[in-house]
Amino acid sequence: MSMSANDAFATGGRRGRRRGRRSRGALSEINVTPLVDVMLVLLIIFMISAPLLTAGVPLELPKTEAAALQSQQEPITVSIRADGQIFVGETQIPFENLAPRITAIAGDGYDKPLFVRADGAATYAVVAQTMAALSNAGFAKINLITETGGPSSGAAPRDAQPEGAGDLRPAQ
Repeated sequence: MSMSANDAFATGGRRGRRRGRRSRGALSEINVTPLVDVMLVLLIIFMISAPLLTAGVPLELPKTEAAALQSQQEPITVSIRADGQIFVGETQIPFENLAPRITAIAGDGYDKPLFVRADGAATYAVVAQTMAALSNAGFAKINLITETGGPSSGAAPRDAQPEGAGDLRPAQ
């Protein structure tokens, strides 16, 4: 590639040489250090505040080996504390008002997912009655929420099971 004398970057051109005070150009570098500092502070703030926004009622969820759910709709959350108190969102309601309250919140969205968060120390009867009331109200997508990392049952995940491992028929 040949360079012409009129090229601004050419070493021999007139425009390439500047003398005196005009030789200093504008500072073309952007200082991104303040931007990075602000972004890191915001990241830390959101990392701390995000877990506080997800759960309104403090519970000791049981640990299981189940995988996390992938939900695309905003769920309705029903929480059951160890003493049997029932909450919809963060509002405590009596058991008798549970089905009408959930139906009012969901409107016509009976296919909207319901998340039942029950404390690990809550009695099985209260959890079963709550789920039965939700099912009788017409909701089909009722999910129990647990924490991951619990004791393993020894079963391999469905994706990792060898062929025929779930088949209980005798070999022929």
